[in-house]
Amino acid sequence: MTSLFEELQPAATDEIQTTRVDIKINGESKAAQIEPRLLLAHLIRNGFRLTGTHTGCDTTNCGACTVLMDGAPVKSCTVFAVQANGREVMTVEGMATASELHPIQEGFKDEHGLQCGFCTPGMMMSAKALLDENPNPTEDEVRWALSGNLCRCTGYQNIVKAVLWAAAKMRGDADPAAAVASMGAAPEAAAPAPGAQEEAKEESAEQSEERSDESAIAEDTGGDA
Repeated sequence: MTSLFEELQPAATDEIQTTRVDIKINGESKAAQIEPRLLLAHLIRNGFRLTGTHTGCDTTNCGACTVLMDGAPVKSCTVFAVQANGREVMTVEGMATASELHPIQEGFKDEHGLQCGFCTPGMMMSAKALLDENPNPTEDEVRWALSGNLCRCTGYQNIVKAVLWAAAKMRGDADPAAAVASMGAAPEAAAPAPGAQEEAKEESAEQSEERSDESAIAEDTGGDA
């Protein structure tokens, strides 16, 4: 057991209240003696040394600190560490194995879904929560799932492609790139029904006649309504 408070502030006194938390993080059981006010993001980064979880805004706006708690995405900068007691937490470090990347990580690499990489861990965790629940999302569903994560580099287009690529890979599609090839394409226009063009022409002619009649009436009445 480690005392995170002692690591952050060596001059701790006996007057400061601490409590023990037991958390399974990335499949490994961890325990720490912490202050009740400590945030989960700080426990993850400073206590457990899992620095893949980034802190950007401390206000839940940017989503860089997103982790999964019991499978649900949470913004760890505004979750108290004591709230994770007895829960399972997953960070970006828990996605890859020792020998291969997770399909979501592959997707971000192959579809160029990152530049500076600061927002990427949170994006990946939100994407994982989505794909665990919905293995075949639409583009709109991906955008909605990532709406709580901000990126200042890529403009989101490649991030969405990366998630769709990962979804296809996780479903076992032979060519994940094909899943993103038509992203954003406009739907094909339906062929006009037989006779529709003639009907449209007739309707246009009738409207023109009506406008002509209205103009004539206006001239006869001197333009008065």
